[in-house]
Amino acid sequence: LLEVVHQETSPTVMNPEVFAQNPLGKVPVLLRADAPAIFDSDVICAYLDTVQTGSSLIPQDGEARWEALRLQAVAQGLCDAGIALRWETARRPAELRYAPLRDGYTEKLRTTYDWLEQEINGNGSIHVGHIAVATALSWIAFRDLPDFREGHPRLADWFDAFETRKSMRSTPLSGETHDQLRDLPQERLPG
Repeated sequence: LLEVVHQETSPTVMNPEVFAQNPLGKVPVLLRADAPAIFDSDVICAYLDTVQTGSSLIPQDGEARWEALRLQAVAQGLCDAGIALRWETARRPAELRYAPLRDGYTEKLRTTYDWLEQEINGNGSIHVGHIAVATALSWIAFRDLPDFREGHPRLADWFDAFETRKSMRSTPLSGETHDQLRDLPQERLPG
């Protein structure tokens, strides 16, 4: 049985509880009773795949393996672009924002939505790629980033169906970003 405990993290405000488990201060972190913590989504998924019973989250052979891992990589890229976009639109002081970066990250999200509209497939067994994409899209919606539903009806339908899964309903996103202007450096950096 796993318990999900929400921890706020930030590159500008240290969360000692997270840093105590992961030297990078990032989540997610999987705490194990009698072994070191495991961190990074990919590594946690690989670990969980070794301890669960039933069908594998990460197919072991053939094209199914590469499809799952490819979708997992795309999901990580979505999150990376989304985090960067939030810095250029919401978290960084307005005078430090850089519009070409904002536009570039927005374009990465939109082209990935277009790609997923063509590539996502709800047929067959659920694998790590499906879970990663659904989680990434859930986070994008939670953080009010550019809407993946607009112009992507197949992706939206797939996501809506995936969101009804018990695992998704039992792990809703929550929290507020705790960066405040006072927490950011007040001096401009060169460049």
